[in-house]
Amino acid sequence: YLPAHASMGLESFFTHNPAMHIRPFRPGDASALRAVFYSSVHQLARLDYSAAQLHAWAPSEYDAVQWAERLRANQPFVAEVDGAIAGFADVQPSGYIDQFFVAGDWAGRGVARTLMAQIHHTAAQARMSRLWAQVSLSAEPFFRRSGFVLEARQQVTVRGVVLANARMGKPLIAP
Repeated sequence: YLPAHASMGLESFFTHNPAMHIRPFRPGDASALRAVFYSSVHQLARLDYSAAQLHAWAPSEYDAVQWAERLRANQPFVAEVDGAIAGFADVQPSGYIDQFFVAGDWAGRGVARTLMAQIHHTAAQARMSRLWAQVSLSAEPFFRRSGFVLEARQQVTVRGVVLANARMGKPLIAP
């Protein structure tokens, strides 16, 4: 299978960004990935969500054991640039993308595009027929540019606070 939008080749991207690489999650990554998640939510989503919504989504206090367990279960890809963790994302066997976050300081520098290329590569290897995600309002334009389409507008409640998001999907086609 190939992505419906096949312009996300890893090889061509790395030619232009040789210091960036994708590696598998390691158990010792949990606290660094939590920092990426927190900065992504609080820096990149602040124009689309209120302070109360951001705090509910990514509170400063969190259960480190639960966070580490979720990462172990999801087995995300980790994007590193010059040894620094810049983002992470996962794709589950069903094609569901549960977590996709880029650190605020790395926004607009190709990290999300590289992670999405890795997701497409993994999906092709696993012969997935579809990718889908529950996407924040802030991430919706990036997912749209990556070939995803809006399937539904949603309201989710997180820690008692309602947040809007979108379910987006993308069929993957055979060559």
